Amino acid sequence: MSAPTPESSPVDESSPSSPAVTVAPTTIVPRAATADSVHGEVHVIADREAYLEAVEAIAAGHGPVSIDAERASGYRYSQRAYLIQVFRRGSGVFLFDPPAIGSFDELQAVIGHEEWVLHAASQDLACLREVGLDPDLVFDTELGARLAGLPKVGLGAVVEQLLGVHLAKEHSAADWSTRPLPQSWLVYAALDVELLVDLRDAMAELLERDGKLDIARQEFAATVAREAKPAKAEPWRRLTGLHTVRGARSLAVARELWQARDDYARQVDTAAGRLVPDQSLVAATKAQPADKRALAGVKEFVGRASRSELDRWWAAIERGMATRDLPSSRGPAGDTLPPPRSWADKNPMADARLRHARPAVAEIAEGLDLPVENLLTPELLRRLCWEPPIPFDTETLAAALVELGARPWQVDAVAERLAEAFVDAHQEPESDPADAS
Repeated sequence: MSAPTPESSPVDESSPSSPAVTVAPTTIVPRAATADSVHGEVHVIADREAYLEAVEAIAAGHGPVSIDAERASGYRYSQRAYLIQVFRRGSGVFLFDPPAIGSFDELQAVIGHEEWVLHAASQDLACLREVGLDPDLVFDTELGARLAGLPKVGLGAVVEQLLGVHLAKEHSAADWSTRPLPQSWLVYAALDVELLVDLRDAMAELLERDGKLDIARQEFAATVAREAKPAKAEPWRRLTGLHTVRGARSLAVARELWQARDDYARQVDTAAGRLVPDQSLVAATKAQPADKRALAGVKEFVGRASRSELDRWWAAIERGMATRDLPSSRGPAGDTLPPPRSWADKNPMADARLRHARPAVAEIAEGLDLPVENLLTPELLRRLCWEPPIPFDTETLAAALVELGARPWQVDAVAERLAEAFVDAHQEPESDPADAS
């Protein structure tokens, strides 16, 4: 079941560490093990029999389960996991090939109620849930690092600071849909997940020392409970450079080109920008080609599928030119707030509340040694300031914060100060428009 250990990784002794959590650098000795390892190599588990053997081994282990997932963002259309790594003390490291294995129901039954250790859990939970892996309880070492006030929160930096180990990150942006996966990538993936349980213990000790462990637990629970954001009503408006397109008819063409590219990207499971970049779609829209030949002549219209799928793109342009369903220039109204820079004109009292609330929240965050966005997200604070409850007292604002999604520790930290800030804002003398002239 166990593979001989790969070569150890070098330690970079020049990297700075915070004096409060400095750990003497050591050389990592990986314990990479899988249910399918031979001749000292780390192999991916890609069949049901080996997968079920691995599940039995993980069930026989003890303590938290560390999990990581590798996607092929920037290469594939989907955000599915192309490699899932699992480590448990007493079991070893297991590297699974999700497309080959399919359902992970058996693994979920074994570990579903255990604590899962992930780094930046919000990035991996969606693709893990897609294959049936869904935790009840997580410990997020990246979020923990933010709450602990560490200067850098990437996995490599946190591992080096708390464990004294240098962890190379050269394969983090690789195309993990590649088959077969190179051996160096697999060793990298095994080391990533193997260190997470040790990192979890060191992080928990640091958070408990600073009185933040309960805060962290509330944040971890919120990460698990957070629902996926609904799809945008008009995703084509995310086209880079769309702001340079003028007129409803041109916007309709851009919309049809984006939709045609998205449909094709999904069909061939390739990142849309690798087929035809955003700037090419915008260039084709603005060129207003009279026919397919003219479209082919637009020099900015590039990309691996720009000519091979020329019929597809020209058909999209024709649909855009013919449709009577013309988009508005502003996009869907939704519930998006106006940018704060416009508040002084649109809602002067909201502007005053925000001007008083921001420094109050920043001061509290500094006192807690927390990033201000982890104390209270800018979006939550803006919504509270834009349309606050009445009256401006601690209890009323606390209830509004809870409704907006704030955790109990956040409410306890900011409700009273925000009530004071709102009262101060409303006691400001109103400016006379004549004073600005």
